[in-house]
Amino acid sequence: MDEAKRVEEGLAGDGQTQLIKEDCQGDLHKKLDRNDGGDRVEDAPEQPMAETAEEQLQVVKQKSKRVATLDAFRGLTIVVMILVDDAGGAYARIDHSPWNGCTLADFVMPFFLFIVGVAIALALKKIPRIKDAIKKIVIRTLKLLFWGILLQGGYSHAPVDLSYGVDMKHIRWCGILQRIALVYFIVALIETLTAKRRPILLEPGHLSIFTAYRWQWMGGFIAFVIYMVTTYALYVPDWSFVAHDQDVPRRYAVKCGMRGHLGPACNAVSYIDRQVWGINHLYSMPVWQRLKACTLSSPNAGPFREDAPTWCLAPFEPEGLLSTISAILSGTIGIHYGHVLIHFKGHSERLKQWVSMGLCLLIIAIILHFTDAIPINKQLYSFSYVCFTAGAAGIVFSAFYIVIDVWGLRMPFLFLEWIGMNAMLVFVMAAQGIFAAFINGWYYKDPQNNLVYWIQKHIFINVWHSERLGTLLYVIFAEIVFWGVVSGVLHKLGIYWKL
Repeated sequence: MDEAKRVEEGLAGDGQTQLIKEDCQGDLHKKLDRNDGGDRVEDAPEQPMAETAEEQLQVVKQKSKRVATLDAFRGLTIVVMILVDDAGGAYARIDHSPWNGCTLADFVMPFFLFIVGVAIALALKKIPRIKDAIKKIVIRTLKLLFWGILLQGGYSHAPVDLSYGVDMKHIRWCGILQRIALVYFIVALIETLTAKRRPILLEPGHLSIFTAYRWQWMGGFIAFVIYMVTTYALYVPDWSFVAHDQDVPRRYAVKCGMRGHLGPACNAVSYIDRQVWGINHLYSMPVWQRLKACTLSSPNAGPFREDAPTWCLAPFEPEGLLSTISAILSGTIGIHYGHVLIHFKGHSERLKQWVSMGLCLLIIAIILHFTDAIPINKQLYSFSYVCFTAGAAGIVFSAFYIVIDVWGLRMPFLFLEWIGMNAMLVFVMAAQGIFAAFINGWYYKDPQNNLVYWIQKHIFINVWHSERLGTLLYVIFAEIVFWGVVSGVLHKLGIYWKL
């Protein structure tokens, strides 16, 4: 398999074959390091020196072994995203937490950013020409921003609404891919610009990996300081908004006039987004609408209470600017795990670094949350949320590494690998509902009379006599398993969608 099609950064692919080839051309007598391919785990026996760069490149491919954990972890994140997006309405407990707390859905975004960081470390560990690397980073960032705005800005109404188009007065500028793009841009840029300071060998000591990449951690620390200072020091004044989803648009006022508030109404995260993007460009259906203060149906969605506070009707951007600055920490922690993969050769050495850091992050998060110092909150992307989700990502990544790459039990996780290798395709077609919208476009007499609804109703909901269970089984088999099979077929054909 061509490495240019296999190594992906988050949702996008980035080949390393050219980097290996240029390295071979520059020094044909250099011995292949056991991690030279970017995601390799074992040394290979020494072979006769190749006479040409092309022959040595072939030797590189033959002697290297890919770390399958990266693809499986990325595939797991996509699978969880599909599950919570399409079954979260039936099972509110797995949907995003309305405010403080952490549910299954709240792990998706930080898991994406974590694996983006890991992939950046591997893809950019050898940079022949910094200008070329920066150019690729900029182009990929722009591609992710474009697709993010197209899919989540309001232009696409998939999968239920067959219409398309967006009023530019209400377009949503932020979203999942936009956040990934900005975090990727900052983390990858730091990694590239500090390439000459990158150590070949680490100094002895457990903390040497941290000091060797101090500039990456410095970038994460700066993001942390900006977020914390702004969150707790910025004054949030009173504000108002117009609710456009009513028969007659009406203006509501929200009383604030405070600093350091971490509730839905008066936090600095939302204030920054209202000032930068404009309130009309924020997400119009925030999850806080499922809070007890807003609806008696909590934690499910339902009609608003008569005495609901005005902010229940207000928009809020869960992928906003200030929270994205905090999200840079998730990418920084991910790139640290990638550095460990590069510099530590033995499985036990890697796992000691990974598991110890993951446990430390979890402990920090739990202490901060249960002492009410900094609650775990996905909507604000709080520091405790960063620690909790990054720690969980580190533990899950380590567990995958043990089972898949150490024990060699790849078969049960092949469908995750296949989805992970074509993550962008599955994200667009399944998680964003583009394929379902295409199928919905072929209906008989009425838009509700289409194949997707027929399968949901007659094969799952009616058979199990339960809308909740039927919806869950439909998501598992008609979406997740289906796209696992499609990804496997595309993998066998060597077809990948990368940015």
